[in-house]
Amino acid sequence: ARPLLERALAILEKSRGPEHPDTAAGLNSLAALMLAQNEPAAARPLLERALAIHEKALGPEHPGNATILNNLAAALKGLGDFAAARSRFARALAITERAHGPDHPETATSLSNLATTLRAMGDPAAARPMLERALAIQEKALGRDHPRTATTLNNLAGVLQDLGDLRAARPLGERALALREKLLGPDHPDTAQSVVNLALLLRAIGDLPAARPLFERVQATCETK
Repeated sequence: ARPLLERALAILEKSRGPEHPDTAAGLNSLAALMLAQNEPAAARPLLERALAIHEKALGPEHPGNATILNNLAAALKGLGDFAAARSRFARALAITERAHGPDHPETATSLSNLATTLRAMGDPAAARPMLERALAIQEKALGRDHPRTATTLNNLAGVLQDLGDLRAARPLGERALALREKLLGPDHPDTAQSVVNLALLLRAIGDLPAARPLFERVQATCETK
């Protein structure tokens, strides 16, 4: 896919010009693939250029800026610059809320992005209400059985565990695992993440009989690989 996206970008730059919004879209698409390939350093300059083009051509409050900002923030987060990532995620959230409204799934995604960054910065108390709001939006707009809902459940359980509210975290972690197994299958990486998270949570609670089969499952997966 990468050579094709690089070729498409070259065509856009030649046919549309280096300052056209379509060129910005091409830069964003290529950078998104780089992020998926765990190359945030390579993605960052493309996204910074895409954002500058988009803002100049369409204005700083255009809804399309939010997508680029979210990707740029993800690149910055991947590089360890959490403060810079936080500001980009916050701006993307503000743009998304204005463009789509407070109850839109994209608003929920922006809330989750910002919340997970706040948690990574050591502020789970600030992350909690954002994830609770994101979960409420997703359950209403996407349904209780949706992969995004499962992800938010998993993240909120982690935040509650950070805050020491282990008993409140448990049903969320259990529900996240059940959803991921149902929607993604038992061998999906996200399912494996939920297995590990729930096992650690149950151990922290002191429910070793419930934690043990999950740890055994993790061990079996590692031995298979």
